[in-house]
Amino acid sequence: MLTRRVVVCLDVQGDRVVKGTQFVNLRDVGDPVELAARYEREGADEIVFLDISASADARETLLDVARRTAERLFVPLTIGGGIRSADDVGRALRAGADKVSINSASVARPEILTEAAARFGAQCVVASIDAKRVAGSWRVYVKGGREETPLDAVQWAVECVRRGAGEILLTSIDRDGARTGYDIALTRAVADAVHVPVVASGGAGQASHVCDVLVQGRADAALLAGILHDGITTVDAVKAAMRVARLPVRAA
Repeated sequence: MLTRRVVVCLDVQGDRVVKGTQFVNLRDVGDPVELAARYEREGADEIVFLDISASADARETLLDVARRTAERLFVPLTIGGGIRSADDVGRALRAGADKVSINSASVARPEILTEAAARFGAQCVVASIDAKRVAGSWRVYVKGGREETPLDAVQWAVECVRRGAGEILLTSIDRDGARTGYDIALTRAVADAVHVPVVASGGAGQASHVCDVLVQGRADAALLAGILHDGITTVDAVKAAMRVARLPVRAA
């Protein structure tokens, strides 16, 4: 059985980490470089930086933050937000990212996934999907969860992989920041439909929720943010719970 990963997400606005609920009500939680280094020390398997403002200026700021962070990190770093072309992917990789997350741009022009995978390899192309339950299915949302699309989230995940994505970062907007547990049904539906790793995001409130989405949701990794920032739990506590659940984890 493959090692299950604990991924820590840092939503970056300007040069600060922020956190909200259902993508709104943002609050400052710290310096991204310092937080990334701290979570690596605590045992995080990967770090994700998401530029939630996504303007050209903010993206340049994020790349500068990524450069400074990459100098200190030994675990993989993913960068996302405001990525609109394969050239943007290249800039992020040169700044120190190991993987690049693409969301709204892939919905607008799916060819970006194919172009990025052809130039840099599918292993560094992450299709980020923000999904919300609408009338009995899951709809894809873009632009930071503000704009609904006609796309079905499960079908879109399959298409993203067909286009070249090597990983799916799947966020439940309904569960984001709610701390009531991941959307198990959504995660499992996508994990069962694709052959690439699925990172579950949105809803973690305690360590047991991570185990649930990895076992019942069949995710390959679980993304955490707010409960770590607020000190509700730690990466080490999450991994201890995973070991109890007999899930293979990387030692801190």
